[in-house]
Amino acid sequence: MPKMKTHKGTQKRVKVTAKGKFVVKHSGTSHILTKKKRKRKNKLKKDFVISEGTARRFRVLLPTGSGR
Repeated sequence: MPKMKTHKGTQKRVKVTAKGKFVVKHSGTSHILTKKKRKRKNKLKKDFVISEGTARRFRVLLPTGSGR
């Protein structure tokens, strides 16, 4: 059976925590910022932990970095 390959695009965008959770950046921060309130833009700056349902898909894409 061939080796499992890591999805390089996902690897560049996702960070795996010590407990195996996935941390990503919010979308919507690159352009059309004038119509967005300051409070909304400040919240978008922070990284966030993705839900468990999406994390299952990331474990397939990142077989070595998932911690399991």
